[in-house]
Amino acid sequence: MFIIVGLGNPGREYENTRHNIGFAVIDRLAEEEQIQLREKKHRAVIGKGYIDGRKVLLAKPQTYMNLSGESVRELVDYYGIDETEELLVISDDITLPAGQLRLRKRGSAGGHNGLKNIILHLGHEDFQRLKMGVGERPEGGKPAGRDLADYVLSGFSAGEKKEMAKEVQEGADAVRAVLKNGIEAAMNCFNKKAGTRPDEGT
Repeated sequence: MFIIVGLGNPGREYENTRHNIGFAVIDRLAEEEQIQLREKKHRAVIGKGYIDGRKVLLAKPQTYMNLSGESVRELVDYYGIDETEELLVISDDITLPAGQLRLRKRGSAGGHNGLKNIILHLGHEDFQRLKMGVGERPEGGKPAGRDLADYVLSGFSAGEKKEMAKEVQEGADAVRAVLKNGIEAAMNCFNKKAGTRPDEGT
């Protein structure tokens, strides 16, 4: 079993916001692979199926972003997976421009509260992740003139929406590449597209 977790916040008010792009990639995968996201278990909405012949579980934690680790810990324990090899977490990343993504084998939370909570509950940083760019942070670490929390909970501009639709599709394709060929091969392909070193994050 390979568990793919998309991070986000439950509730209609958070739909289509920057922070919920992880949910969007899970929804795209579920639609394209005909996996029903109907079960509510382990503090998440989940669906089981197969992608490229590999058994997978898609999950959208319902704990709200800052407590995502509670759901991930339950999923890892219940299914008895090796989280260093059989878990992929999809999150938003404000340090990457909208339209770019980056695969990593491990790494710090980078200021992302959802990843920070997962690291807390797993007790380590050694899990694979797919970081989805949602608009680069300007100088000073915050979007110009905006609170960081407000920024990640905001929607995309009309100009960004088409780019984000392409990114969500590319994110789904990157997940499939990880499942089919492994994280190293997928990084070599998708991180080059993002203009990053293929081995970054190893």
